[in-house]
Amino acid sequence: MDYHDGRMLRRYISDTAKILPRRRSGVCAKHQRRLAVTLKRARMLAIIPITEKLVRK
Repeated sequence: MDYHDGRMLRRYISDTAKILPRRRSGVCAKHQRRLAVTLKRARMLAIIPITEKLVRK
C-alpha cells in the first residue's frame, strides 16, 4: 500500500470518509491493519479527506 495514491485509497473509505470494515473491503485481517495505517497517514498529509461535508436539509 502506498499512501500517496489517493484514488486507490478512496476505494476503501465510505461516503462519510470512514474506513470500510474488513467484510466490505474484502481484505484479510493483516492487510486490513496495514490499510488502516496507510489511510491514516494519507489523512494526516491531506491526500484524502478526514471527513466529508454533510449537508442536512
